[in-house]
Amino acid sequence: MKRFLRKLCSKVTLVILLVILALLTFFFWGWIEKQVMKAKGMYFIYKGDQAYSQDNMAKTLEFYHKGLKLYPEHYEAWFNLGNIYAVYEDYFSAVDAYENAIKHNPKFVLARMNLGIVYSEDLGFFDEAIDQFDYVAQLRLFKLWIPFVYSNVKSVKMNRGLAYYNKGVAYKQKAMYLPLDKRYLVYTYLGDAIEAYKKALKFIKKNYDVHYNKAVAHHLRGEYREAGLEYCEAIQLEPMKFEAHYNLAVLLRQLNLHRDSINELHKAAILILEEPDSSPLESTYIFNLLNDATRKFISSDEYYTEKLTDEPLGNISYTYVNGRIVPDEEFDKAILKNFKTCAGFEYFNEEEPE
Repeated sequence: MKRFLRKLCSKVTLVILLVILALLTFFFWGWIEKQVMKAKGMYFIYKGDQAYSQDNMAKTLEFYHKGLKLYPEHYEAWFNLGNIYAVYEDYFSAVDAYENAIKHNPKFVLARMNLGIVYSEDLGFFDEAIDQFDYVAQLRLFKLWIPFVYSNVKSVKMNRGLAYYNKGVAYKQKAMYLPLDKRYLVYTYLGDAIEAYKKALKFIKKNYDVHYNKAVAHHLRGEYREAGLEYCEAIQLEPMKFEAHYNLAVLLRQLNLHRDSINELHKAAILILEEPDSSPLESTYIFNLLNDATRKFISSDEYYTEKLTDEPLGNISYTYVNGRIVPDEEFDKAILKNFKTCAGFEYFNEEEPE
């Protein structure tokens, strides 16, 4: 009898479990199905990541599309897809991918930043770009600092600084691409760019690109003193980049400071020849400008009051190797010091008249 009751209880228990399982399956089938789809989608996205690491873009796109069709909430896959489209200049597809990433993670800073850059630099949608950069700059992300273990404080500050910097670039481009009937807004938008660069410098203090672009905005507004000081700051930070030297030379030429202009043009000419991506047209243009500036200098009163002289570099030794003279470390230091020296700095640094 006891054995019979035990068997009966076992069967009843089994029936109850089956009923519960059936009810759970009935009521939670959608959730179960979603988890299965998610697992399949994750698998295809993983395969896409592998294909991407092997530089097989066709397979990458195929697997990502399959994975996102099954698991569309995977915002990182949308972000990666957007980056691929941006590299291959399919900008509208990139925008769609970034927007999907943001849809599923509104605080996804990198997706918003990249979307803003595509909007601004590739599609000319400047207002939409500025909206994205504003969102990132005003986003209050959680800051975590565990001594000697983990800190995201620096990255949060860097992201805000970059958002303001990109906002400044968007405003500058907006100013440059205004239609003729709205050219009166150029000065205003360049001012907006300068304000954005100022905010960027609060978070990323020593950055060549911020100082250089701020200088360009001042230059275009005709604020030559401010432009000169910012070009000098950029040169101090990255003395071996030719752009700041070249633009400073143009500015000094506008101010009829021909000797200083020639000094900076010499540096720009040397540096552009070392640029791997520079075009012969750029080099030719700089050398033509240098020749023109030299002619104007020779014909000016400045030439007769202050002749061009080369500053001595000091007691420097050389080594002769395989038919070439190789300078020592002191020579390298002297050259770097020369390139860091900003021609016209004293002029720009004078106190403004009251």
